[in-house]
Amino acid sequence: MMDLRPVGYVIGLLVAILGATMLLPMLVDMIEGRGEWHVFFESAIITLLTGSVLAMSCSNGVGEGLTIRQTFLLTSGVWVALPVFGAIPFVFGETELRFVDAYFEAMSGLTTTGSTVISGLDDLPRGLLLWRGVLQWLGGIGIIVVAMVFLPELRVGGMQIFRSEGFETMGKILPRAQEIAGQISLIYVVLTVVCILVYAGLGMSFFDALVHALTTISTGGFSNYDASFGTFSGPAEYAAAVFMILAALPFVRYVQFANGNTSSLWQDSQIRAFLATIAVLVVLMSIFLTSVFPHHWEQAFRESLFNITSIISGTGYASVDYMGWGSFPIMLFFLIGLIGGCAGSTACSIKVFRYQLLFASIKTQISRIRSPHGVFVPRYDGRPIGRDVLTSVMSYFMFFALSMGVLSWALALTGLDFITSVSGAATALANVGPGLGDQIGPAGNFAGLNDSAKWMLIVGMLVGRLELLAVYAIFTVQFWRD
Repeated sequence: MMDLRPVGYVIGLLVAILGATMLLPMLVDMIEGRGEWHVFFESAIITLLTGSVLAMSCSNGVGEGLTIRQTFLLTSGVWVALPVFGAIPFVFGETELRFVDAYFEAMSGLTTTGSTVISGLDDLPRGLLLWRGVLQWLGGIGIIVVAMVFLPELRVGGMQIFRSEGFETMGKILPRAQEIAGQISLIYVVLTVVCILVYAGLGMSFFDALVHALTTISTGGFSNYDASFGTFSGPAEYAAAVFMILAALPFVRYVQFANGNTSSLWQDSQIRAFLATIAVLVVLMSIFLTSVFPHHWEQAFRESLFNITSIISGTGYASVDYMGWGSFPIMLFFLIGLIGGCAGSTACSIKVFRYQLLFASIKTQISRIRSPHGVFVPRYDGRPIGRDVLTSVMSYFMFFALSMGVLSWALALTGLDFITSVSGAATALANVGPGLGDQIGPAGNFAGLNDSAKWMLIVGMLVGRLELLAVYAIFTVQFWRD
């Protein structure tokens, strides 16, 4: 029988850490004087005690590493358990959300999806606004560690191709994760601090700069305002676009760069493909806006750059309601939301490297058809691609399409229209944030959906954030057999 104590120990520690972070919004509410600080104090006590008791009760089962089955269970269990406690301030705070709504908000935060069920953000206590930002910031750094340590080890979705990216973890998942997380955390904090300073220098209040920096570097997209980033049109949009791009690049390259490998960033084909994709899309959208609407070229470029970067990175900010731009931009935004950023970043969705592997495989097959007696091997970054990697990537594409189809169908059964169902499924699985249509589009939110739809989207956000197969595997009979 599987020993669950190592899994419980790690989950308990992370729950306790989450509880400790609740003291930050508590202090903010005390300073603001709106009387909400006690909500975070009580939530922190409950979360800290629960996490500490769970960790201590499981500490006698901790070894030097985790088995593969324990790792699968841990990666899913963390993202199921943490939103339960992250939801407590939303239930007992000024928002007074029902549990399904509070859990939706917390899951959206920790998975850095950015979908929200809360209206009237402009008038919320600062503690709750900061808590939303903290959830996304913590989720962002957690996602990087999972993507760089656990998923390559579990051979999920082709991620095993990154096992040789400077970090070997076989058999030493927990100790090695601590070492990697330390290096990543420092870079993550530095990027966040620089983002805060830039936002503040461009006219944001310190509090707005803080929260938006937390949700920019995590590519989460929670804002302090119902108008999202439209409140800060102008130079701040350029700054946000730059930091969203930086957050969507592989953090392992930053680590290598900091350790003296200065060419690591520029030589990564995934980074080059990601930046080239953004450049082409921004040019196309800018031309479209200046041709169809009376946009000044600078406004067209700025709005195109910001919103395309926001969607492709999965941040989910919106500076304008692009639903009014017409069918071409709407379809384009839907499609680029399924591209995503780079592997090993805070960005979401399918990821650029999988498309590169897919195209490399297609190119090889075409070459074999043209020259049946030739020897052709698909390559990625100059290295041959193993059959296991290609099989894993193809399986991921298949499961993503299947999951999106099933979730769209299930959402439609709850009474949602076609656009809301399909875009809702896509934005949950791709962890993008806003969907399409009047209800869940950039000018709306998810509050009006029925409870069944919200629970389905919660599941979609979870499995999408953990690359689908990491979650699906634990529901197989073989997983639980000795």
